[in-house]
Amino acid sequence: MDARTGEILFEHNANARLHPASLTKMMTLYIAFQEIEAGRLSLDSRVTVSKYAASQPPSRLGLKQGQKIALRYLIRAAAVKSANDAAAAIGDQISGDHLAFAKRMTRTAKQLGMSSTTFRNAHGLTADGHLSTARDMNILGRHLFYDFPQYYNIFSRRTADAGVATVTNTNSRFLDAYEGADGIKTGYTSAAGFNLTASAVRGKKRIIATVFGGTSTVQRNAKMRELMDIGFGAAKNRVKEQPPKAPAALPNDALIASAKPDIDELDVEGGAAKTVRVSGEVKSSPRPRARPVLPEVPDTVAIAMAEGIAGALAEVTAKPAPQGTLDFQAEAIAAGEAPTEVPQIEVPVETLVAAAAPVVDQPDPAPAADGSLDGQAIALAAAAVQPEAPASETLVVATVDPALVGMKPKPRPETLVGEVLPETSLAVAAAAPVLDASPQIDPEAAAEEIVVATAELVVTDPGISASTEDTLTTASLLGDITAVETVAGATAILPPDTGFAAATVVAPQPSRKAPIFDSIETADAGAEAGTGQEVVVVMSTSGGRHFGVNVGEYTSRYDAERALLKTALAESATLNEGLRKTSQSGGKWRASFMGLTEDQAELACRRLRARAVTCETVGG
Repeated sequence: MDARTGEILFEHNANARLHPASLTKMMTLYIAFQEIEAGRLSLDSRVTVSKYAASQPPSRLGLKQGQKIALRYLIRAAAVKSANDAAAAIGDQISGDHLAFAKRMTRTAKQLGMSSTTFRNAHGLTADGHLSTARDMNILGRHLFYDFPQYYNIFSRRTADAGVATVTNTNSRFLDAYEGADGIKTGYTSAAGFNLTASAVRGKKRIIATVFGGTSTVQRNAKMRELMDIGFGAAKNRVKEQPPKAPAALPNDALIASAKPDIDELDVEGGAAKTVRVSGEVKSSPRPRARPVLPEVPDTVAIAMAEGIAGALAEVTAKPAPQGTLDFQAEAIAAGEAPTEVPQIEVPVETLVAAAAPVVDQPDPAPAADGSLDGQAIALAAAAVQPEAPASETLVVATVDPALVGMKPKPRPETLVGEVLPETSLAVAAAAPVLDASPQIDPEAAAEEIVVATAELVVTDPGISASTEDTLTTASLLGDITAVETVAGATAILPPDTGFAAATVVAPQPSRKAPIFDSIETADAGAEAGTGQEVVVVMSTSGGRHFGVNVGEYTSRYDAERALLKTALAESATLNEGLRKTSQSGGKWRASFMGLTEDQAELACRRLRARAVTCETVGG
């Protein structure tokens, strides 16, 4: 960083939050200088060493609990030797205890712009949440140089008198090795490594650099030399110096020393980003009570009231309607009185027609012929005459043979059972008046279109001989259809493609309840009588499953059943239909799968032998 302007000339992981170690003491000394500047302390102020300060581990000055020592010696010991007990004593003197002083340190860091830094103690020993960054430490070193230049020379002393001892600067090696180096502070813990914030000046250039996490003092100092060289090479020769603005002085820590720590601090468990403290509870509203509001009449009700009033006034002031008008009739109906009939004025039809439309001279149309459609329409419109019957020459009359008029059809045979064609299908054409619109049909041609139902005899009883068919011949059935029906069918006006479906008449079959037996050929009893032996034939119902698989002999039934179960699980593909069976013979228990076909048994044995399982087929 260019200390003159605060410009960052080079950085690498500058915002990584790490343990600052004893670089923390720069903030402890900064606050001590603030207290001296504010007049609340002086370099000669006597500080009583607390128990907490006296108990801090090295590096230390060797202070004892209750010991009194001047503040100047504590500042020298903290800045030069990096004594932990001296830094803790300074913090306790300023804020009362280490917790309150840690809060003061964090608040001051925020004032300086160290946004990523939180402190937990005054000396920098590793603690949870005690973190900072290289960028923030550069900012703190720059403020120490510009805000308190009268005290900055302490950081460049090789040795110093700390009252009880003479202390040596921990940064002597870098101060002696690098040209222009004049401060500031070292730091080391096992968690942080070797840290260093240093400042050097060459000509009008001042560079401040920070190293975190060095592996050793030599490696850290070498890295610092590298950074300083980069900074001096990158810094401009002529720039306007812009010192940082010092923060406003904080109030006396004695006023806040007893406050609960860490409630509003960053990275504090249970803390919040912003805390609002309420000084008192409001129990009553300071506002005056609202004035009572009168109930308002809805707009719809107000409009309805106005309309009702206007309507009542109109009825009172309105004049009665003239007699004979529609208004007069409506008023009479509303009052429950019969309206006075309006005299009807007879007006000739000719006058009405003339008023409706102008008369146009047109030639008189020719009178419609009697019996025509136009004539009938005119007669119906005038309601004068009934429609006359059409002329006789326009009818189509079916011709009938006079010899067939007196004949009647014979009754149908009762033996015929089935669906008979309806009589309406052979009805004579009705003699209704028909206009001369279609040609006449030849009765003989129409007769050819008639399809007569044929009857088919079905013999269902073998006992009936074929000779009985002579009495139910097809000829006799056809003879029952009389000539009158033939003529009627011929004279009916039918479309050319009209036909009748043929129906098959089937005689009813007698019901049969006795069982039907197939013919059985029996052997001659005399042929077998001489043998004297009875032959019994038994048919198997197992479907050919006479084979099985034996998987071994075992000393107990439990072992045999266990072997069957294991084999069934291992070879379920072929033995899933088999019946597991155990049988005892000769003191041994045989384990078998029965109820298999020959192919299943052979396949199962081949698969079991392939698995080194003893197996043999049985049965057949």
